[in-house]
Amino acid sequence: MYVCICNAITEKQVRNAATEGATDLMRLQKELGVGAGCGSCKEMAAEILAEYRQHASAVFAPVRYQPKTA
Repeated sequence: MYVCICNAITEKQVRNAATEGATDLMRLQKELGVGAGCGSCKEMAAEILAEYRQHASAVFAPVRYQPKTA
């Protein structure tokens, strides 16, 4: 699905940028050009980033060691 029609940026490209370290809209704008045209895609791009970050924090949450008790 296209997120940014002006620059033909897809949802997959936004997710890949998040995987590679993009953490905010400003970085997406710099790397992909999201929002550089009309700007109507900014909200959707930010939502995709937030969704990715929420998922990544759940997947990579630290696991606490709990020793077994007898």
